[in-house]
Amino acid sequence: MRDTANIRVLVTGGAGFLGSHLCDRLLEEGHEVLCVDNFYTGTRRNVRHLIGQPEFELMRHDVTFPLYVEVDQIFNLACPASPIHYQHDPVQTTKTSVHGAINMLGLAKRVGATILQASTSEVYGDPEMHPQPESYWGHVNPIGPRSCYDEGKRCAETLFFDYYRQHQLAIKVARIFNTYGPRMHPNDGRVVSNFIVQALKNEPISIYGDGSQTRSFCYVKDLIEGLMRLMTSPGDFTGPVNLGNPDEFTIVQLAEQIIALTNSQSPINRMPLPADDPRQRKPDTTKAEAVLDWRASTPLADGLRHTIEYFDELLSTQPR
Repeated sequence: MRDTANIRVLVTGGAGFLGSHLCDRLLEEGHEVLCVDNFYTGTRRNVRHLIGQPEFELMRHDVTFPLYVEVDQIFNLACPASPIHYQHDPVQTTKTSVHGAINMLGLAKRVGATILQASTSEVYGDPEMHPQPESYWGHVNPIGPRSCYDEGKRCAETLFFDYYRQHQLAIKVARIFNTYGPRMHPNDGRVVSNFIVQALKNEPISIYGDGSQTRSFCYVKDLIEGLMRLMTSPGDFTGPVNLGNPDEFTIVQLAEQIIALTNSQSPINRMPLPADDPRQRKPDTTKAEAVLDWRASTPLADGLRHTIEYFDELLSTQPR
């Protein structure tokens, strides 16, 4: 038996935004980390500081193909998460969610590992219930341009719970709401990274629609803490559990705050609202607070300052 204080952990999508921060945290806890990524949206830059550490291993691999390794825990984070990236190749996006889940669940079953699925608030679609509790089944368009991601993640949840019921597999399912912070991709089209990059360049801030739609923004370190607590939660707690910040802001409020924090001269440019864009998104985190003793604690302004510093440094190194 391995010492549970020092275990071998597989992180799929480990060179991505969330995955790289999770690798950091796992190594800080003293675990061995196998970081797997196909580098479609993840980058070596995100984990460059970890290469050479004796407990860290980086492997190029696509989770749509089986993987044969020996691990104790699996965090399945592999899947492009921004509309620009997941809509570029929607068939591959669905394959990543569905085939990837099948392959990682098969691996977990073979080696007896606990497996955590990084699901998403997108399973709620354009919600008719606000805020969204885990009991809400969602309001999702199954044939729209976002469906490859939304329905792929919903199918992955189905697979996880079927493996739990049919094979008694130890599973955990996290529904992740909007998360931001350093190492976000500068061109991923997500609202926080978009606004910060545009503000730092004094370019027009692109707001889709009238900007009254709302989002809740969770700082990455808070989110990683939630994932760690979920993985080590009691065995009979599978989730799904919402992880996100319940503080709600309109898109206009976010833009104004970023403009102020960057001292930007950027004007606001209003554009047509994309298809199936949710009007509002806010997690009900009652379950996470009760079972995991977890709640996002980083104020938006503080998290934005750290994120702005990261993008300011990143842009300064790019050719103009």
